[in-house]
Amino acid sequence: MAALSGKLTRKLVENLGPGRHGDGNGLYLVVDPSGARRWIVRVVVKGQKNKKGAPLRTDFGLGGADIVTLHQARDRALEYRRMAKQGLNPRFNARQDIPTLEEVAQQVHIDRMPTWKNAKHGQQWINTLRDYAFPKIGRMPVDSVGQPEVLMCLSPIWTDKHETAKRLAQRIKTVLDVARSKGLRSGENPVTAIKEARALPVVKAKPKHHGAMRWQDVPVLYADLATRKAMAAKALMFTCLTGSRTGEVLGMRWSEVDIDSLLWTCPAERMKMGEDHRIPLTDAMLAIIEPLRELQSEYVFEGQKRHKPLSNMSMLMLLRRMEVEGVTVHGFRSTFRDWASEQANVPREVAELSLANKVGSNVERAYARSDLLEKRRSLMERWSRFIAGSDGIVVRLHQVGDPQ
Repeated sequence: MAALSGKLTRKLVENLGPGRHGDGNGLYLVVDPSGARRWIVRVVVKGQKNKKGAPLRTDFGLGGADIVTLHQARDRALEYRRMAKQGLNPRFNARQDIPTLEEVAQQVHIDRMPTWKNAKHGQQWINTLRDYAFPKIGRMPVDSVGQPEVLMCLSPIWTDKHETAKRLAQRIKTVLDVARSKGLRSGENPVTAIKEARALPVVKAKPKHHGAMRWQDVPVLYADLATRKAMAAKALMFTCLTGSRTGEVLGMRWSEVDIDSLLWTCPAERMKMGEDHRIPLTDAMLAIIEPLRELQSEYVFEGQKRHKPLSNMSMLMLLRRMEVEGVTVHGFRSTFRDWASEQANVPREVAELSLANKVGSNVERAYARSDLLEKRRSLMERWSRFIAGSDGIVVRLHQVGDPQ
């Protein structure tokens, strides 16, 4: 047991700064400037000489300190020294104890949880690996994964599910890059090598456009929706008027609505760009949501369950029941954008900011302090009058709670 003691402690391993820190008996903790921590052991192989004729002194990686504990590192270092004293080169004779690809991937997923935009995104990251990589190469030691193994995962879906395959390739690359930084593998990343060798065929992705209605046809649809009593109809009317995304509307809470300022502020966590977005409220929008206060729900557009929002498929299914074909809910954003360009003739930045889209380069956005709220308010009022009539309301909305 004396051989398994040394100068370092668990606390020191976790807190020492950049550099090489000796534990004794040839074992070192190496802390990179990035903060990555890994173990190495220096041994002299008995009877073996280097090119200059001196005793063969070699450093061997024992793995990252976040995976290999201090006790395990001392145990492995002792094993390497014993082999070296017997004249055996540990590079060819050491017992390998390398984590699997799945183990490293799960750890990467955990480590990056605070950086995910939301929990759903983080879950999608690991689910892609779970579905397409783990069944084939998940149990392989991470240092054994090469180009053939990566191709085994990518090739079956490269053409039919190209976007998924590209995400899978990027996520495998990330896992292998992390493994290399922890001293668990060496050499070029096989994902990079496959890309550079053009080992997979070029796939020309067909752009997918959300089906959009002609802006000239929206007033007729809106008038039809206004005769319907379902909550999905009210949500779809509001979506058409605001040009907002489905998740933004269905997740709308009363706490986000400021009637005095005629504003709805959608919080950053529900916005694609990750920033709060202010939407000016028009008379037509208020005519939809004000009667819904009687429900006294947390959500403006409450679903079948109390204090729960409508299903994200509710508006699309309503369109299908209305036999409105070739049109998606998201497509109404394109409809609004077309109207803004062809009919309203507003500056591009006003139309794009109304849809909460990025405008200009990063530098331009850094200097653009205003969200052009009042200009957007004027535009949305014009859009509401076009859709719902000159006074903003074409028909009386049905009382809340009536059956569909």
